[in-house]
Amino acid sequence: MPNIDLIHGSEHAKKRTVRTEPTQRRSTQRLDALLDAAAEIVDEIGFERLTTQMVAERAGASIGTVYRYFPDRVAVLQGLRERSIDRYRAQVAARIAERTPSGWWEVIEGAIEVSASMYRSEPGFDVVHAAPRDLSDDGDSEFATRIARMLAAEFPEVEDTPELRFRLGIVIEIADSLIYRASTRSTEVSRRYVEAAKSLVREYLSDLLEPAFQASEAA
Repeated sequence: MPNIDLIHGSEHAKKRTVRTEPTQRRSTQRLDALLDAAAEIVDEIGFERLTTQMVAERAGASIGTVYRYFPDRVAVLQGLRERSIDRYRAQVAARIAERTPSGWWEVIEGAIEVSASMYRSEPGFDVVHAAPRDLSDDGDSEFATRIARMLAAEFPEVEDTPELRFRLGIVIEIADSLIYRASTRSTEVSRRYVEAAKSLVREYLSDLLEPAFQASEAA
């Protein structure tokens, strides 16, 4: 079974933007309700117009409850972004565990398809691409490192190198930009954007990864 913990570990699951960490089930549910409310508002009017008062009213909570967890609207958006990314990684890990990919491209293609699906189905997922980020956030690089480690652990032909991590970081940005654009287009145009993302990503990674696999097959 693939080592999915390398994709979805505990490090990213920690909510860095939450002012007060929930320690009980009720507190966790209250926090999720606030982020659910923020996600609905983002989908309706965009993240630029979201306010903490809107979040409180939509969640049926007091403004004090919002401030207990988030100091301002930017922190709400960052909290929603972190939760969305965490859910994305969980779905990528679940797909890998379910399908047990036989090669590197199945892993990368699956990650792209999960992203495209979540832009369509996960409330507020647009914040992953469009919302303001914490200046200290280096999530793309960290996720690229996780994918590189997972590929090297699962496939003997793959070597976890700085170059691989760099390229994975680049393709994460390329794919996210195109898939975000796809989510704003008609169904047919959206499909072409996603296929273009796959094509560009595969071409960019193939010259680094394929020679090792071809040498292994020839041996």
